[in-house]
Amino acid sequence: MSPPDEDAALVTRALAGDAQAQRALVERHRDAIYRLARSATGDADEALDIVQETFLSAFDALKRYDPARPLRSWLATIALNKARDWMRRQKVRRFLKLAVPENAADWIRDDAPLPDEVAQQRDALAATALAVAALPANLKDVLLLRTLEEMSQSETALALGITEKAVETRLYRARQKLGAVLRDDPIARV
Repeated sequence: MSPPDEDAALVTRALAGDAQAQRALVERHRDAIYRLARSATGDADEALDIVQETFLSAFDALKRYDPARPLRSWLATIALNKARDWMRRQKVRRFLKLAVPENAADWIRDDAPLPDEVAQQRDALAATALAVAALPANLKDVLLLRTLEEMSQSETALALGITEKAVETRLYRARQKLGAVLRDDPIARV
C-alpha cells in the first residue's frame, strides 16, 4: 500500500474506534507536524503543545476529513491554525504587558483580611471550640456528628444508639446552649 492508502485505511480504523490506528497516525505524522509548529512559533515547548492540540482537534473532527485530500496536508492546516492562535495570544500578552504599568498591582484592592480581623476571627473560633467542648457529652456528640461529620439524622441515631427524635431534640438543645454561651462571650460574637 502507498502511504496515502495507508492513511485512508488508518483513518477508517480510527473512526471505528481502533486506538492502534490512532497511535499509528500520530506516529506517522507527528515529526512533520512538530517541525511545522516549531518553524511557525520558534518555540520548541509551544510546538509540542501545538502538536498535541493538533492531533486532539484532528481526532475530534476526523468524521469531517475528506479522504481525497492527503492527511498530512489536512493535519498541517490544523497545526498552522493552532500556531496562528498561539501567535495571536502572544501578541495580546505582549500588548497587555506594555499597556499595564508596573505598579498596577497596587491599584487592585487586597481582599485578604487585615491582621486584627484575623486575630478576632481566631479568638472567636477558639471561644466557639471551648463552648462546644463544655457541652454535655450527649449534646456535644450529636452536634459534632451532625454538623462536623455531616451525618444524617438516621446515621447519627445509629452511631449513638438513640432514636432519630432524640437526635433532633439533642441537636436543638446543643444549639440553644451553644448560642447562649456565645451570646454571653463578647469575643465569640465577632
